[in-house]
Amino acid sequence: MFVAIGYVIALASVVGGFAIAGGHLGVLVQPVEVIIIFGLAIGAFVAANSMKVLKASGAAVGAAFKGSKYDKALYMELMGLLYAIFVKVRKSGLLAIEEDVDNPQNSALFQAAPNILADHHAVDFITDYLRLMAGGNLDVHQIDNLMELDIETHHHELETPIHSLQNLGDAMPAFGIVAAVMGVVHTMQSVGLPPAELGKLIAAALVGTFLGILAAYGFINPLVGVLRQQAQESTKFYEAIRVGLVAYLNDCAPPTAVEFSRKVLYSTERPSFSELETALKGSKG
Repeated sequence: MFVAIGYVIALASVVGGFAIAGGHLGVLVQPVEVIIIFGLAIGAFVAANSMKVLKASGAAVGAAFKGSKYDKALYMELMGLLYAIFVKVRKSGLLAIEEDVDNPQNSALFQAAPNILADHHAVDFITDYLRLMAGGNLDVHQIDNLMELDIETHHHELETPIHSLQNLGDAMPAFGIVAAVMGVVHTMQSVGLPPAELGKLIAAALVGTFLGILAAYGFINPLVGVLRQQAQESTKFYEAIRVGLVAYLNDCAPPTAVEFSRKVLYSTERPSFSELETALKGSKG
């Protein structure tokens, strides 16, 4: 939502400022320049990336327009789920959650956290490490190290389409220059035309440079910034899970283990101690 709003503000400011200054808006409509710049951009982007990265980039752009899902409500749901798991394990042992781990879709614990359950990556992360905990073959340090490596891999995977889009954004001004140079070449071939006609050709060529720079710094680079913020928020989400599991493995009581998870959250999404305590008491009841 905010990405679209920002785009509208940026475009309205540029076009509106040009119009207020007395510019003729019609001169900005240059279909040939658009074909050259964005056709070149699409071709270069396809050539530079594998199909996996292209699909990931499309998904990332869609996620940027939807906005971040990592809000306080989601974290409250996550900590409620972790608390319920820890309480059940403490009461009945790790074997008591075997069915929950093997079939989370039919687990009452996971069904109580529908937003977490809808994220199969998060469900896999939680259930995989609960299986390792139940196996008893790894100590807490080994499991913690494995989770850190898993989160690092997840973050790098999120960064791949971001780097690709950043490279595209960096290249857009150059693509605009290509279109402008071709426009200048066309103008030089038409030196016999009246000055007014030559002025139109030169203006069209300059629009190419304008479009390349505008696309880079007004649209693609801000989108990259949003995607990078979302990647950081996703990594923080998994860090909260890791810290809670490690705290419980270190024999912390369920409320204390969940408090460890709360403490690693960003202050903008972190519930207060009393909010979490009230939610956990309600869950326990």
